Amino acid sequence: MNTAPKQTRLGRTATRISLIAGLAVTLGACLTNAPEDPTAGLSFRADRFAQMEQLGSYQTCHDEAMMLDASARQRGSASAYLTSAKVMADCDRMLAEAGDLVAGEERMRLSALSIINYIRGGDVDQARVGLDGFKRSHPDQDLYFADGSSFIASVEALLGRTETMQYGAFSTLNVNAELKRELRRMHHWKTR
Repeated sequence: MNTAPKQTRLGRTATRISLIAGLAVTLGACLTNAPEDPTAGLSFRADRFAQMEQLGSYQTCHDEAMMLDASARQRGSASAYLTSAKVMADCDRMLAEAGDLVAGEERMRLSALSIINYIRGGDVDQARVGLDGFKRSHPDQDLYFADGSSFIASVEALLGRTETMQYGAFSTLNVNAELKRELRRMHHWKTR
């Protein structure tokens, strides 16, 4: 009779010891999988924080550029168009290193609007520089206006980068009908 309670106590003690040993092994396994450098994740977090700050700065710049564009449209002022174009170009430069933070098409639209506003403002040289940058940054890509005309073809025609064409050849350009009429008019008066 006296031996039964001793075995139960002994069995409970053995169970406790095996539980403690199991926990020690489990904790030891967890500790061996821990990173050697506890600050390893901090550099990723710091980089991500810097990217988010850059994205916030871009968004602020973008909003300001769009307000300036709306103001330029309302006023119809060449200098207002130039100001908005410069701010838009600055916004795009801001993302030079982290361009993947903003969707490619959004960047393309902002860059295209900057080029168009340089043209509206009368700075053709800067529009040419912007178009060259647009084509380098977005190779084999184009934007299309609501009527289906090509942004690149339209701007190249406006900047005089298309070859001198005969009257009928303007129909092959993928540009707005109004722009084709203007190009034909200019061609007519150049050849007179």
